[in-house]
Amino acid sequence: MSRYSWPTTTSNVHVHSVKSDGIFSSIVTNVQQKNFKHWSVELETEVKLPDISSIINEPLIIKYLDETKKAAQDPQRVRQILQTAREHALLQHDKPATSEYVQGLTLEETATLLNVDEENEELMNELFSTALGIKYQIYGNRIVLFAPLYLASYCVNTCTYCAFRSANKTIERNMLTTEELIEEVQALERQGHKRILVLTGEHPKYTYDHFLEALKTIKTVHTGYCGEIRRINVEIPALSISDFKRLKALDCVGTYTLFQETYHYDTFKRVHPGGPKSDYAHRLLTMDRAQIAGIDDVGIGALFGLYDYKFEVMGLLMHANHLERTYRAGPHTISIPRMKPALNAPDALNPPSPVSDKQFKKLVAVIRCAVPYTGMILSTRESPEMRRELLNMGVSQMSAGSKTDVGAYHRGDSAGDTKDFVKGPETATKKERAGQFELSDERSVNEIVYDLLKMGYVPSWCTACYRKGRTGEAFMKIAKKGDIQNFCHPNSLLTLNEYLKDYADEKTRKLGEEVIKREKETLTSERAKAALERKMKQIDEGKRDLHF
Repeated sequence: MSRYSWPTTTSNVHVHSVKSDGIFSSIVTNVQQKNFKHWSVELETEVKLPDISSIINEPLIIKYLDETKKAAQDPQRVRQILQTAREHALLQHDKPATSEYVQGLTLEETATLLNVDEENEELMNELFSTALGIKYQIYGNRIVLFAPLYLASYCVNTCTYCAFRSANKTIERNMLTTEELIEEVQALERQGHKRILVLTGEHPKYTYDHFLEALKTIKTVHTGYCGEIRRINVEIPALSISDFKRLKALDCVGTYTLFQETYHYDTFKRVHPGGPKSDYAHRLLTMDRAQIAGIDDVGIGALFGLYDYKFEVMGLLMHANHLERTYRAGPHTISIPRMKPALNAPDALNPPSPVSDKQFKKLVAVIRCAVPYTGMILSTRESPEMRRELLNMGVSQMSAGSKTDVGAYHRGDSAGDTKDFVKGPETATKKERAGQFELSDERSVNEIVYDLLKMGYVPSWCTACYRKGRTGEAFMKIAKKGDIQNFCHPNSLLTLNEYLKDYADEKTRKLGEEVIKREKETLTSERAKAALERKMKQIDEGKRDLHF
């Protein structure tokens, strides 16, 4: 365990930590401040932010993981914890639910489950069964689909796991013009997408002002009869409070997402050797700045493979608990990317803490038990086979038809596949077009929709709750009454019907119609059934974007 002292950040000063005789101390790095100002400048300099030691307590994480090893070998204790998770998911406790974030397990209980041997098939099956039961209790068999949209691959940061890092001189850098952006959005809309995640690197060539203008453009793009993007989520560099307010003022962004990448301080400093992203404290406090600016719909994540997966899960939950405790608004989503090869990115080619398939399935199930009402997002980093398995362990959202190269959708290429380059920079003789990382699931949207339908899931593009204000306390009141199925499920079926009418091939359309017919009968309210039938007929007649 490292000996350290956490820097305290109380303003917009960007704190950089250095190590001397095993102790971390804080200094201000003018170069990093200068680099950061290329993207987001803090104008509200008097705002005080929390001490980061109140958010991530590394000694406590290590203590919990060490002290629960024995309990993890006790099947009775493990089963008690799983029962607790089930009860909390059913909201069978006295604490009133005021936000969509529910702490299903304590940190100690979570650590115990993480320490259960993944080779213990009996306990693993019980864990997976519990996670799936919780997921069905809250989300039913709905799976929300989206696609990432990359705007620029320029970046000043030096992340050792990313193909877009500034030190990678073999990659071809790009940024979308307004015309190209419109073509990208049109290409996504022609696939049937209604929800997108917009991403960009951190570089003065593509400024924050450029990004805001891009969002305005995306809102205006409509394709064909009913192609439109109904929810725009963003995953962009850390912002200042003042720039978060500018983002909120656009009134078109759903979730703001930012990964800490790794919550382990020493590892964070090693894998971010330069650039503004190397500031651990500033990055960790990003969600605090978002909340202060009025953006309470946020998503967090860790990149599994950089450090011990157990530590990272505990860090995610500490971060989530802090947001709920401080702002009564825990994260809306938690993303669970696992390291994949990326062009000329040393840690991506040889992950320092690789996570096996069995460990990955375990951690996904544990997170679902620990935060039952938080959306869990799975990307196309994972293979079709692994994605199918993880759907049964708590995942509620997944990307489909993804490309991670700038401009790849309207070009129609298979960018993101860097299999030819994984041997290292010596194989590259010219600048290569490549995505941020290697994709393992390159199926089309239609293929993924068909696969989900065949497995008994309902693909969903629903955005109704956000647009109707059914979030936070309002959503939890519905959940506590057990009425989610009578709102969310019909809305999902309406979006599925739209997709089948407008985008699906004949095979998918036929199967989808059978699924809709079957799922209508699962509604518990006759009134809801009748209302759904009326809206379904309206869609058949040509109307779109109908919801409850």
